[in-house]
Amino acid sequence: MSFFKELNHFMVLGAKAHAKWELEMSNNILRSRTRCLLLCLLLVPIILGGIAIAAGDPTGLLPDVLGGKKAYTPAFYTPSIFIVSILVGVGAGLITGCIGAGGGFIIAPALMSVGVKGILAVGTDLFHIFAKAIMGSVLHKKLGNICIPLAFTFLIGAIGGATAGGLLNRYLYELNPVLSDAFITTTYVFMLGFLGFYALADYIKSKRGLDTVDVQEGAPIVEEIPSIGKKLQSINIPPMVSFDQGITPGGRKISWVFLVVSGALVGMAAGIMGVGGGFLTFPIFVYGLGVSSMTTVGTDIFQIIFTAGYASLSQYAIYGFIFYTLAMGMLLGSLFGIQIGSLVTKVVPGITIRGFYAMAVLSGFVNRVFALPTKLRDMELINWSAQTVHILEQVGIYGFFIAIGIFCFWVFKAFFTNLNVLKGEVSES
Repeated sequence: MSFFKELNHFMVLGAKAHAKWELEMSNNILRSRTRCLLLCLLLVPIILGGIAIAAGDPTGLLPDVLGGKKAYTPAFYTPSIFIVSILVGVGAGLITGCIGAGGGFIIAPALMSVGVKGILAVGTDLFHIFAKAIMGSVLHKKLGNICIPLAFTFLIGAIGGATAGGLLNRYLYELNPVLSDAFITTTYVFMLGFLGFYALADYIKSKRGLDTVDVQEGAPIVEEIPSIGKKLQSINIPPMVSFDQGITPGGRKISWVFLVVSGALVGMAAGIMGVGGGFLTFPIFVYGLGVSSMTTVGTDIFQIIFTAGYASLSQYAIYGFIFYTLAMGMLLGSLFGIQIGSLVTKVVPGITIRGFYAMAVLSGFVNRVFALPTKLRDMELINWSAQTVHILEQVGIYGFFIAIGIFCFWVFKAFFTNLNVLKGEVSES
């Protein structure tokens, strides 16, 4: 039991590290006139396309599809789709900024709930992460926390894992698009369920005044090597990769095999789920490999850029599984939402944030659980009535958007209610 408690603790810290990265990327984009101008230029084709569609596409030049499977990969959009993508980005940004944990876990469920197929949602989310990383990249500022041999050995596995994840998603999609959706949905059910129920238990304990780890603040990580890390570092399979020389006298060493395997796991998660993989990098590095938290954070930031970029472009973009309109809308919305969310943390108690973290994760879990019966019935694995599975799916969809909507309303209410206080804090900083 203690193993799962520690594992979940490190996963939460990993999500927190990813949230800090997203906030820094957003700040770098918004504080640079050049980057803001570039974002506007990227949005011009989308806006012009929307005008053409609203006018009935008089030129007749807009493509019908992008990639294969016409029913599943729309290439163009309506203005309403663009607005929805912005709102999804705002919601994810508010979660990232306010809760202090990466809000990407709601993007794929949200897109799938409004009719976007799973493989397209995954590819689009990955491209959205990559676009934010490229536009807001401050990699040169973080190189001091990166052990280059460690990072590149890890990336060998991450690229291989992302390739395997992309191949698996595409294979299942070509085999049966419904099977692909069911697979992605099931993956989210297990991951969000694991995180969500632990977060709920943590919130209940904190309400009772018991000793727990705060999701927002996070207890400092003891820089001692866990027992698993000691065992793996004692296994000599050359070549051995050295790291943490600036933290431990003489540094530490670990076999390249374990780094490649770790990278493969993170890369596969990114390739299958469309996430950055930060929530896995932290527990694997700190708990499993015995890497210091400082080196882990730097390596995580490094791998997100390359893993998301490689997976989105090589495994999804060239096959037509990225909805660029949605990606740009989500990027635009998240830039706005993450700023509001990060300010609200200054005036909201940590216990409240912890409760909303549990609610947000569990809403995504419930959404995907209630969507599963429809997929299973379409695959003829269960014989439930069409009406029953439809009702369940609708309950999951409405419950999900109502929960996220309540959270967003609460954040904006807290923001505008405490606007004067926040202005004072911003001016002081």
